[in-house]
Amino acid sequence: MTTTTMKLHVNIDHVATLRQARGTSYPDPLWAAPLVELAGADGITVHLREDRRHIQDRDVRLLRQTVRGALNLEMAATDEMVGIAREIEPDIVTLVPEKRAERTTEGGLDVVGARAQLEKAIAALVGAGIPVSLFIDPTEDAVRVSRELGAPRIELHTGDYCERVHPVDHAPGDEELERLRRAAEAGAKLGLHVAAGHGLDYGNVGPVAAIAAIEELNIGHAIVARAVLVGMERAVRQMRAAMDAGRGRG
Repeated sequence: MTTTTMKLHVNIDHVATLRQARGTSYPDPLWAAPLVELAGADGITVHLREDRRHIQDRDVRLLRQTVRGALNLEMAATDEMVGIAREIEPDIVTLVPEKRAERTTEGGLDVVGARAQLEKAIAALVGAGIPVSLFIDPTEDAVRVSRELGAPRIELHTGDYCERVHPVDHAPGDEELERLRRAAEAGAKLGLHVAAGHGLDYGNVGPVAAIAAIEELNIGHAIVARAVLVGMERAVRQMRAAMDAGRGRG
């Protein structure tokens, strides 16, 4: 049995998406964060995009002052974003690929093709005392290169796994799940902190939570979507319960 508790970081970007849709001052991500933490989450994740489509600079600065757990700032590896992160000093920076036209992050970083850019960003952030995580596809090569780049943490992209889970009976795509398992175990052997996320929901999270080498999940859209109907605290607690149930089966 897998007994180590898995951490849950909740991405609250889509609280800001609702706000920005009407250009109002509500709902405010600063209202959501304490409810998320009260419900048992270990951290808050936000993605400050270059086009500022949801989370704003003001949100990140105020969350840095109010979040009691870990604040994980997702961002592109650009000079602008590195400067903002060095000023705000989040607990973790997760470097992610970013395209202006995408609805959400599509796949992991090209850790080989963008190696020089990533090395520069990692050096600047680690030099400022900020732990860096790289959002990567679940391949052993990507894990190895991430370690070579000097990142102490990785987050495995679970999108391909989620797309292959049957929508009715939630039967997982075994091949993608095995890819996640192998990549996670490779990361753990290299001494990396291994997280995972993207597309996880209440029906498909269990098999991923059962992978012992994965220490943390980042989940946002599914929780915020359920929170619209049942409230934020209940939505977070239900996800925490689904993760814990999956963890126990490992």
